[in-house]
Amino acid sequence: MPVVTIKLAGSLTREQKQKVAEEITATLERHAGKPASYTYIAFEELPDENWAIAGKLLDEDD
Repeated sequence: MPVVTIKLAGSLTREQKQKVAEEITATLERHAGKPASYTYIAFEELPDENWAIAGKLLDEDD
């Protein structure tokens, strides 16, 4: 049973999440032989202030 967690800064619309879930599920089914009904996907959306790259929070101005 695949469990896929997608963490991202900011948020996606419901429609975007649906498309991403469909494509990841189809990819796992096609390439790994995992049935779609066994694939679980969780979206974790975090505010930019909770992500840092190269020591800078994403909500910082350059």
